[in-house]
Amino acid sequence: MKINVAMAQMKPRKGDYAANLQRLGDLFEQLEEDAPDTQVLVLPETALTGYFLQGGVRDVALPRERFFADLLRTYRDRVSRPDAALDICIGFYELDDGKYYNSALYATLTACDPETEAALPPNVPAPPTAAGIRHVHRKFFLPTYGVFDEKRFVSRGRNIDAFTSRFGTVAVLICEDVWHSITATIAALKGAQVLYILSASPGREFSGHHLGNVTRWNVLLPGIADEHNIWVVYAGLVGFEGGKGFTGSSQVIDPWGNTRVVGPVIEECLVRATIDLEDVATARAASPLLADLEAALGDVMMELEEVVRNRR
Repeated sequence: MKINVAMAQMKPRKGDYAANLQRLGDLFEQLEEDAPDTQVLVLPETALTGYFLQGGVRDVALPRERFFADLLRTYRDRVSRPDAALDICIGFYELDDGKYYNSALYATLTACDPETEAALPPNVPAPPTAAGIRHVHRKFFLPTYGVFDEKRFVSRGRNIDAFTSRFGTVAVLICEDVWHSITATIAALKGAQVLYILSASPGREFSGHHLGNVTRWNVLLPGIADEHNIWVVYAGLVGFEGGKGFTGSSQVIDPWGNTRVVGPVIEECLVRATIDLEDVATARAASPLLADLEAALGDVMMELEEVVRNRR
């Protein structure tokens, strides 16, 4: 299966959800005009609000159902083809049961609602699938070093899951999640063929023309792809908030750890690529590291249990 993916490096207007949602609508129109074959659109962490909101999180956080409804309404308002459908993966601040989370939603958007679909003439194809939320991931690791203080303002997630999408078995992680290698391993063990990574990574550790965080991502992402033989799709925020600049660099890495496409560090842009899920099996046949791990998983679990016991 081949999948046409697009990563949108957005520079959101801080705290202005309505304006950023309008800009997302512009992006939907752009895709329909310039890249109508796009099947999955990936946007960064907190793409419609900005990241460094601190206590302002409570002013923009939404229940997942409300957030999805806003995305779906915007898509249907701005897309003209009645048979259009798009999977979207996007970061947002989530409100659930009195708690706030830094979350990522994966959903399917369709241009038709059921009533409109029923009225389509016979020569107009219906959408290929129903609209709906497929998965929500809550950021598992919340950074508290340097410029970060997420634990003060949001709760952390408790699960890392792979799920079935229209385009293979996939998983989603958010920024700091990926700086702990075990998270991608769990996603791969649960069956992920594609790992979507959403990020709001501020530039830091400057050394000449090099940015330490970008250098680190350029090591982490190919390493994850190569070790687990999965596709890695990374979408990074751009723009400045409170003097801190996010470093974009959206990219796609193939299951051999090769960078197929990469976006600029500071500019808004749309980065596109075609990924082939058949490459996952091909890469794993040549380098069965994940199979080796699965074979030794019982012993690995015993070692981890011993670590936990010794820390009590």
